[in-house]
Amino acid sequence: MTEVHTLPNGVRVALLPRPALRTAVVSVFVRAGSVHESRVDNGISHVLEHMAFKGTRTRSVHRVNLDAERLGAEVNAHTDKDHTAYEMRGLAADAPAFVTMLGDIVRHAAFPADELEREREVILQEVAEVEDDPVTVAYHLFDHACWGLQPAALPVIGQRSRIERFTREDLVAFVERRYSGANLVVAAAGGIDGDAVLRAATAAFADLPAGVPNTVAPPLWAGGLRSRRMDAGSQVHLVMGFPVPALAEDDMSAEVAAAALGDGMSSPLLSELREKRGLVYHATCANDRFDGFGALAIEASFAPARFAEVLQQVAALLRAQAGRTDDVDLDRARHQVVARLWRDDERIEQAAERAARDLFTAGRVRPVEELVERVRAVDAAAVHEAVCRMHAAGPAVALTGALPRHAAQTARALLGLQGRVAPGA
Repeated sequence: MTEVHTLPNGVRVALLPRPALRTAVVSVFVRAGSVHESRVDNGISHVLEHMAFKGTRTRSVHRVNLDAERLGAEVNAHTDKDHTAYEMRGLAADAPAFVTMLGDIVRHAAFPADELEREREVILQEVAEVEDDPVTVAYHLFDHACWGLQPAALPVIGQRSRIERFTREDLVAFVERRYSGANLVVAAAGGIDGDAVLRAATAAFADLPAGVPNTVAPPLWAGGLRSRRMDAGSQVHLVMGFPVPALAEDDMSAEVAAAALGDGMSSPLLSELREKRGLVYHATCANDRFDGFGALAIEASFAPARFAEVLQQVAALLRAQAGRTDDVDLDRARHQVVARLWRDDERIEQAAERAARDLFTAGRVRPVEELVERVRAVDAAAVHEAVCRMHAAGPAVALTGALPRHAAQTARALLGLQGRVAPGA
């Protein structure tokens, strides 16, 4: 059972006790990600995530690392479109100490100029790797096809030209603007002493300015096609999708629809494209849902010679799903989504993240049992309605890699994109 305590300044402390565990995870989630950035400061959330561990007002970067490692703790962090997270995992008895150390990192990072220059080079190397990876580039292009020029399309990692220019003052200003009580959740899961964690969180964060929620307007769906020929590798990479409800929505029909189409080797996507026809090595379908928006994405990689045939088959499968979802596929999909929900609930890092994102988007932590019941209630009519809504919005398509000649024109014709071009393409 998750307990949520709200401090007077709006900071929420989510406690997820798992008494059988000897370890615990503590994460500080901030409602600040790439969707909260502009083109001018795109990537600053990701740079902050890197720089937070490079020393605080009272601890050097060496001391920050040593303090965690003396407790045997693993330290991690990540940035996403709608949040940034700072995490420590180790012995459950040390969870209050993790809160204190993370509080120092999140609130009192010093952003030393020399460390910023060193870390800037590390991040630029990460950007170079991304720029050379056709699958990652396909997803970046897919975001642009989905959301056009809106912040939802901005890459989490940031743009090279911006990363090269960020100053310490830019980082400090972003923290002062976005890191506030209304936008912060401390989540602790595992064999924790909840009272001790709450006391530590109060000491670390109670005097943080309250601020106002970092809300953004839901982006409008764009749709269309983006493509880029790349010399890396000898395959074509397709990412194609449609809009789905945002994370806060209780409707689970799109989750079941995605699983029915392409989750697992027996799904129509894998069964038809790989097992029966040998057209692809890899294909999958999943939803990515965020604060205010979401998208279903079909991904496939295949040889250029198979280009037209793969797209024809994908289009045929989408038409078939819009007509009717097979009872066996529907039953399989519901079970797959339910099993995934329970697996994630048993993994304390994922459980803590789901709790925090629920608090940001829905204002409460939805029990996993509630989500499971919603999944089990999804019937064929609900899937049909969800798929029809997706198709009515029109697809977004991204193509990268060893594209054959006239790939864009062929894709528009086969995927129903005639006359649709993603804004900014």
